[in-house]
Amino acid sequence: MMTDPIADMLTRIRNAGVARQSTTGCPSSKQKIAVANVLHQAGFISSVKVEARDGHAWLVLGIRYDEDGRPLIDGIQRVSKPGRRVYVDKESVPRVRNGLGLAVISTSRGVLSDDAAREAHVGGEVVCEVW
Repeated sequence: MMTDPIADMLTRIRNAGVARQSTTGCPSSKQKIAVANVLHQAGFISSVKVEARDGHAWLVLGIRYDEDGRPLIDGIQRVSKPGRRVYVDKESVPRVRNGLGLAVISTSRGVLSDDAAREAHVGGEVVCEVW
């Protein structure tokens, strides 16, 4: 039994980049799709697709690389975990690597990047950080 499916998705993305794979996949959920769409809009992953495999929805993510063949995601970590949720208010939305990274925040207005949350003046649960 998997206790943290978001962490599993982030680990699959990290491992696919290290293994130089073009895509990676994981079981799909609304939360995973929302996090993947934020990463796609920020340019960290190249594509987000949902496919049907064996009667279940499967999320397929395209991994982006730079000109030298290094993955664009240098680091990705889960902040809020099932045993310890991390919440921030609108004044304390985190900056990752002085703005070079991205924090994914689950807010009352949906899953947003840290910049979008600051612009919308909302806080929420910090899902993960990517740099």
